[in-house]
Amino acid sequence: MATPFIEMKDVVFAYGDRPILKNINFKLEQGSFTAIMGSSGSGKTTLLRLITGQITAQQGQVLINGRDIAKFSREELYHHRRNMGVLFQFGALFTDLSVFDNVAFPMREHTDLPESMIHDLVIMKLNAVGLRGVEKLMPSELSGGMSRRVALARTIALDPALLLYDEPFTGLDPISLGVIAGLVSKVNKALQTTSVMVTHDIQQSLDIASHVVFLAHGEIIFSGSPDQMRELDSPWVNQFIHGQADGPVAFRYPATTTLQQDLDIA
Repeated sequence: MATPFIEMKDVVFAYGDRPILKNINFKLEQGSFTAIMGSSGSGKTTLLRLITGQITAQQGQVLINGRDIAKFSREELYHHRRNMGVLFQFGALFTDLSVFDNVAFPMREHTDLPESMIHDLVIMKLNAVGLRGVEKLMPSELSGGMSRRVALARTIALDPALLLYDEPFTGLDPISLGVIAGLVSKVNKALQTTSVMVTHDIQQSLDIASHVVFLAHGEIIFSGSPDQMRELDSPWVNQFIHGQADGPVAFRYPATTTLQQDLDIA
């Protein structure tokens, strides 16, 4: 049986006294596309930080190709990060660099390729996201959807084995959202990468992901296929999918005083 590309075993993590993840267990196979869903504060971004090695599990193991990332040497952690690409929530382009220099940045930083080859690779990556011809523009001259596509071109600049997406659809209009979702899906299939996407967008994510992990209060409520999630009878998932105010995730903060007491009403 093949070793999972990423595996979490009994992972526990807290920020100070505030528990975030509790007994997390799942496996991500090579080439899979996993969408991590859940309400705000459920621990989704913390999972990404564990995978990148920015933080380490306080209990349990995060395994990369069968090896505990907490035991990686500095060189091994660098190599792991060199083999991943990250698309941040709003693209995070360098505002003082042109589109060309943004996409070229990881190539110049991590390789010894000649500028002539970097030029050709940048043009190819921009062409892959439908933006060949904008290489001389600055980020301030791009629309939101175009910025996200340039960021995607930069993310795949080194053909990484692992792609991480942190809310890639946030703030996009329906057309741009559909374009980015289509590109993300095509990139995953073309590069045969292992992709992990933190997202709140239900429909687009279920259409392109092969695996869904749903978190609530730091625990995995569901792990399975998009079709299985659509058929799941869970109050957590139903509240999330339908955007309901009433459900397991409370609308009101559990204040220790009553409204009358705060307003000093007798």
